[in-house]
Amino acid sequence: MKLLIASDVHGSAPATKKLVDMYGKSGAERLVLLGDILYHGPRNDLPEGYAPKEVISLLSPLKEKILCVRGNCDAEVDQMVLPFPILAEYAVLFLDGRLVYLAHGHHSEPPLSKGDILISGHTHVPGIMEGEVIKMNPGSISIPKQGFPPTVLWYDDGVYSIRTFEGKELFHLEVRS
Repeated sequence: MKLLIASDVHGSAPATKKLVDMYGKSGAERLVLLGDILYHGPRNDLPEGYAPKEVISLLSPLKEKILCVRGNCDAEVDQMVLPFPILAEYAVLFLDGRLVYLAHGHHSEPPLSKGDILISGHTHVPGIMEGEVIKMNPGSISIPKQGFPPTVLWYDDGVYSIRTFEGKELFHLEVRS
């Protein structure tokens, strides 16, 4: 299985266009969005190309391929204009014999067991931390922080990698059962 995982779109049409183009060329089976889709939030400046209606138009054709969880900037009104579910607080996948918990990251951590994986966004800072529970953050495609460029997380049959839109790999982890 191959997944493209992104977080913190915040209404940026240019970033969404790059994401949709990347997804179209990737061969990924699903596009996973970890929340904060349309609104930039009161603590963030407007991202480049802030155009939520255009983001809706770009993502809507992929409605059957998107798995999305709710971010702290997502609201019920956003669900009214998006044709795919965005209000789930979390999602759970089983990959490579491991539980993979997907969340935005603004709530406390869920109870996870040794070997589980937590993938969340919210901080806009990409990274992979190995421990009893593996934690990954794809960063933000529109408002990256701490000097990072826009990034996404790839999953490809046991291999996780955080990459820029240009394909430069910043973090890598192989997790096989």
